[in-house]
Amino acid sequence: MKTVLLPLPGNEAMAAALLAQPALAGQAERGELMVRSFPDGETHLQLLSEVDGARVVLVATLDRPDGKLLPLLFAAALVRDYGAAEVGLLVPYLAYMRQDTRFHPGEGVTARYFAETLSPRLDWLVTVDPHLHRIARLEQVYRCATCVVHAAPAMAEWIAANVPKPLLIGPDEESQQWVAEVAALAQAPYLVLSKTRHGDRQVEVSRPDMTRLPGRTPVLVDDIVSTAHTMAETLQQLRQLGANPAVCVAVHAIFTEGAVDLLNRAGAAQVVSCNTVVHPSNAIALERWLAEAIQNMGTR
Repeated sequence: MKTVLLPLPGNEAMAAALLAQPALAGQAERGELMVRSFPDGETHLQLLSEVDGARVVLVATLDRPDGKLLPLLFAAALVRDYGAAEVGLLVPYLAYMRQDTRFHPGEGVTARYFAETLSPRLDWLVTVDPHLHRIARLEQVYRCATCVVHAAPAMAEWIAANVPKPLLIGPDEESQQWVAEVAALAQAPYLVLSKTRHGDRQVEVSRPDMTRLPGRTPVLVDDIVSTAHTMAETLQQLRQLGANPAVCVAVHAIFTEGAVDLLNRAGAAQVVSCNTVVHPSNAIALERWLAEAIQNMGTR
């Protein structure tokens, strides 16, 4: 069965990089999908590649997801319509995982609603480090097969190669497990702070243990960075303690407007991210691991 990678708009570079990886090189081909909008705002799709009997892998990261979801659902239905034997989704950033419970009366659990919308169109999906908290595993809400690729090995490789004498710092207790994994792989020490959130843009972070800082380069690591207020607060505390300028590393660069400037003003020496979301900070490539995951999903 041939494999066709079909990137949605904005995901062409990721598809090309995946096809260059040993796991997929010579075993998969790129398909073409034209997506445009009618004057009234409705979406028009046209499939330009043959997919009859093929294993189709849609490539679509889902930052700012609301405008991307409908074309994705249409694309999944379209390739089925044209005879695709299997429809998978590579979604490096999987949206709506943070609203995983009802925080206030009248709210919805949109993590579950999103999964219920996406799952029926797919045989499987591959994603990178989804925000799992009260939902412990994707299988709890997604009815298709799922595979989670962990960014820790790639992050550890980058830190070991680019940061002298790193000390990894996690922003809160939730980060303990994966910060410990990155630190172990990078052969570096780490510490974890505590965080109290008073709103979307107001965060209180515990003071780092200054006895661990001398001679080390602090590396602030987090899975999702949006407003960047948590990292900025930590950077300010590190600067007050006289620490070396810190490096900020994120898996998913969901930066709001002004977030990177906020980090730079707070004293960041460098801001880098994995390439799950297209952003100028992308410095850590995950294609090797993603290509292997796609290949393995085809052997299920």
